[in-house]
Amino acid sequence: MRLVIARCSVDYTGRLNAHLPLATRLLVHKGDGSLLVHSDGGSYKPLNWMSPPCSLSPEEPGEEEASAGVVEVWRVTHKKTGDALRVQIYEILHDSNHDLGIDPGLQKDGVEADLQRLLAEQVELVGEGTTLVRREYPTAIGPVDLLVRDAEGAAIAIEVKRRGDIDGVEQLTRYLELLGRDPHLAPITGIFAAQEIKPQARVLAEDRGIRCLVLDYDDMKGIDSGAPRLF
Repeated sequence: MRLVIARCSVDYTGRLNAHLPLATRLLVHKGDGSLLVHSDGGSYKPLNWMSPPCSLSPEEPGEEEASAGVVEVWRVTHKKTGDALRVQIYEILHDSNHDLGIDPGLQKDGVEADLQRLLAEQVELVGEGTTLVRREYPTAIGPVDLLVRDAEGAAIAIEVKRRGDIDGVEQLTRYLELLGRDPHLAPITGIFAAQEIKPQARVLAEDRGIRCLVLDYDDMKGIDSGAPRLF
């Protein structure tokens, strides 16, 4: 992982356009190719980012950029969509590389672990004829919660959360990219399953062809939640 603190401006072009004016920011270039642009606020969420699969290419600044003080330009391009993140760097205040090694993955809390187990036991909630292949199916960046096959035999990767937000959708997207390279699984689809799925996460998931599945924890445990039902 490369960490760069720099005075920079950032432009995103593609399905949407966005601009970050000149300011001092943290640029995080991860081993999976992704780039995240952080400020000193906003908690964990970056101001802008490019998710994998993508590649970073340095560029020489143009004459007008150089005269304005730009010393380096980064272009990060998404390999599938062609969306691009262009970073104009005016001054680098810190630049370091760190090998973080293999991450063991997120250890789920009791509810998430129970949801994963219960869904594996009640895999028919995904669809009639669905069968479980394996829980914690391994990938190079950590295990996806469930791998199943539908009634036609098509592979489906399922990520289970207690509360589903955008980060969970991004996580499942990375798993799908890796699993899709396996000819025994391709073409593979994804399901984002959670007790509650935030509207922004649902929009992003559906835009990427990922199905959303809301889980009733009490119902899966065999407890009457008291919530109104149609049946």
